[in-house]
Amino acid sequence: MFRYSHQLQFSAKPEKPDALYAMKVQELIGGQFGEMTVMMQYLFQGFNCRMPGKYKDMIMDIGTEEIGHVEMLTTMVARLLEGAPAEVTEKAVATNPVLAAVIGGQNPHHAIVAGGGAMPTNSQGVPWNAGYIVASGNLLTDFRSNVAAEAQSRLQTSRLYGMTDDPGVKAMLQFNLARDTFHQQQWLLGIQQLVDDGLADVLEDSRGSEEDQQQNHTFWSFSLDGSAAGEGRWASGTALVGDQPIEYLPEPAFLTDDDGLLPPPDPELFSTYDGDQGPGTPGDAAGARVQGAKNVATKIKDALT
Repeated sequence: MFRYSHQLQFSAKPEKPDALYAMKVQELIGGQFGEMTVMMQYLFQGFNCRMPGKYKDMIMDIGTEEIGHVEMLTTMVARLLEGAPAEVTEKAVATNPVLAAVIGGQNPHHAIVAGGGAMPTNSQGVPWNAGYIVASGNLLTDFRSNVAAEAQSRLQTSRLYGMTDDPGVKAMLQFNLARDTFHQQQWLLGIQQLVDDGLADVLEDSRGSEEDQQQNHTFWSFSLDGSAAGEGRWASGTALVGDQPIEYLPEPAFLTDDDGLLPPPDPELFSTYDGDQGPGTPGDAAGARVQGAKNVATKIKDALT
């Protein structure tokens, strides 16, 4: 259960309206690496966490904080749009055509769709997409995704910081930059805690005993004109998992004679085909169902023998 407080986590008061900058701030709200993404990402990770205690509580704490960050940014957008487009644009047009052109860059959706408010979109008006979030149920892989999300979010905030001279906007962005700095550390420390608690290795290695033991410590280089990649730590020394030395392959050999040829197409699908692979086998939905039934029967038979 969430409880709502009217008080923001930090002030969101610009010194003056700026409709064009309001459009830019939309990226920090509904962009791929905006606050809506990390908010939903952390909340779903927390909802799906199967370990009551410090991990679930930490994830939910930061997810809840991100709800507040979305509100701060939407409040900032509404205040940057105050008086726009009519009042601000009218004064600008009357005094400075260049300034009028800048203010004319306002996102029309702010006025037409949102009535002078923020939207769950990026700076170009593209709606936020739930496909942006990562919530796999594996805390190691999720925490690594969270570090990257916070880093990208902070980078974009830093870029926006340099695009305004409004002290009120800068003050809020300074706060956001600081929170993104610590959130990166929070997830990195979370990864270390998982390792210390014996819940994860340095990297995701589920079914590690079943993987190709020769290829889990080799670097394949595919440059025909020479590559400097072999100079990096990733191409020499000991692998991070296990005691195997990293093997650098400047001219890796093919490991198969599979030429990747596709089977002849179903003639009823009318794919472009010259007949080199022989005639295709006609198929239809009924045939697919029959094959599916055969597959099930085979699995049951195998399980009983």
